[in-house]
Amino acid sequence: MEPNLTPEQSLKLIDDMIRQANRSFHRISFYFLLWGLILIGAMLSEYFAAQAGHPLHGMSWGVAGLVGGVVSAVHGSRQGKQEKAGTAMDRVMLWLWASFMITLVVTIIGYGVSGGGTPAGSILVLTGLPTFVSGQLMKFRPLIFGGLLFWVLGTASYFVAPSLITWLYIGAMLFGYVIPGYLLKRKEDGLRAA
Repeated sequence: MEPNLTPEQSLKLIDDMIRQANRSFHRISFYFLLWGLILIGAMLSEYFAAQAGHPLHGMSWGVAGLVGGVVSAVHGSRQGKQEKAGTAMDRVMLWLWASFMITLVVTIIGYGVSGGGTPAGSILVLTGLPTFVSGQLMKFRPLIFGGLLFWVLGTASYFVAPSLITWLYIGAMLFGYVIPGYLLKRKEDGLRAA
């Protein structure tokens, strides 16, 4: 049996739930910053290795995925221990990004097996989906614009010279992940202070 709440108690309960949801959403800034910076580093490494004709051309993506995956898993595990209970939106975000990662890995393997060119355009287009949806769920415009930017630059990468794809990819990661991640971090820090 639920107790009868006064209007003030009801408003406080609603306010607490909104704050909890906001804190929950804004914990993900770490992942946007981490992956944005790691993937920019991998693309730059790949670009310079290809320019130099280095025999390990292509290894940076594997290293980036491994390092990013381990750091994300450790950080997520620690975060999960601190936040005893997750919200329904936490689960939505988890499965959105998990399904994205599965689709991304399948796409990358498919490009490798088929002997296709660079999967960068497809990766950017795919990345637009969870970024845009995350922005919409959080009502956070920088991520919404980031998702749109991933779609635009990913599509553009199909029509430009291969030498420009590197710079489109770096621009997408910088303006689609790193800058929104930084803005999200500032918002998160403001919520913690409140």
